[in-house]
Amino acid sequence: MSRSIAKLALENGTVFRGLPIGAPGVSVGEVVFNTSLSGYQEIFTDPSYNGQMVVMTNPLIGNYGINPDDEESVRPYVRGVIVKELSRRPSNFRSRLDLRTYLEKSGIVGIEGIDTRAITKLLRVDGSLKGVIASGDPGNPDLADDTLVERARAWPGMGGVDMVAEVSCKEPYEWKKGFSTPFASCFRDHRPDGRSGEGLRIAAFDFGIKHNILRIFRDMGFEVHVLPAKSRAEDARALKPDGIFLSNGPGDPAGLPYAVKAVKSLVNDYPTFGICLGHQLLGLALGGETFKLRFGHHGGNHPVKNLMTNKVEISVQNHNYAVRPESLPSVVKPYFKNLNDGTNEGLIHTELPIFSVQFHPEAAPGPNDFTFLFDRFARMLRERAPLPACGT
Repeated sequence: MSRSIAKLALENGTVFRGLPIGAPGVSVGEVVFNTSLSGYQEIFTDPSYNGQMVVMTNPLIGNYGINPDDEESVRPYVRGVIVKELSRRPSNFRSRLDLRTYLEKSGIVGIEGIDTRAITKLLRVDGSLKGVIASGDPGNPDLADDTLVERARAWPGMGGVDMVAEVSCKEPYEWKKGFSTPFASCFRDHRPDGRSGEGLRIAAFDFGIKHNILRIFRDMGFEVHVLPAKSRAEDARALKPDGIFLSNGPGDPAGLPYAVKAVKSLVNDYPTFGICLGHQLLGLALGGETFKLRFGHHGGNHPVKNLMTNKVEISVQNHNYAVRPESLPSVVKPYFKNLNDGTNEGLIHTELPIFSVQFHPEAAPGPNDFTFLFDRFARMLRERAPLPACGT
């Protein structure tokens, strides 16, 4: 019997051959790379990766297994997993399952045994590429190189497409779970204000919200009401919230005109905080423009500069689009700046209690440098005033 093989075919005609991991079959998506050294479970379950296949630049993945505490959504939404080597024997007292079995049970297609460094270098030059991962019998004509390359090219891509509808909740609900693991202490140690959200109610738009964001809000004492992405502004107002939160999520913000409309209706009346896609939607609602980055920012080691304090910190990032700050009205100022490529990483309104960040202050995975932003949001809700110019 011939051994099953796997292939990664890219739209530029490049084909990599390796071994299958995860579920059998074929998957199409946008290929991006992530530079994080750990946190693969949180990455694969981040809904912001819907539509994308992730190349992990760390050569060994799966060495500490899978555990239920680190899930960032109800299931993995990544379209494919691409690794140099998958660990066969995870070693960690928290592990409940190995990554190979987890991917199989979750229906995620993957490939190992290929040169992930070469793929990463290619993506850095050509930008994010459409790709296909396929596994099966090497004699199967459907696995022919030309066939797979054409299939990658035929995929329409993510530009202008609503990728949020697949990951957002279907009905509104109240989130009531805080941290249930002792490993959350690293988060609490970085937040001096304790339960600064006690007595405050927020309406959180779910564009693909990560569980760690919700855990943080709940642990801070907030009453958290989660709304489906297509909720109207009136649905948020009916909750009588103290503030509005706009979550992370996948894809092109231009594919979500309904969300921009809702945000535009709310920002003049409620303190608002946006993260990642929420930041981009806020930028559009305030009159700005967005554009696609060459290969995006994906990883837990991106330096950003706080333009209010001139302090540099390390951030967690996962996005392929960015806001053009020069397209915004003069009352909206850049808050953070990416020191790798100079792109915008945050906005702050000088007249309204509104701010946003392009990176992920909730970490999971990554450093906790920016957990203070959640306390800043709580303080803004209580004062219902713009953040001070110094950013404190």
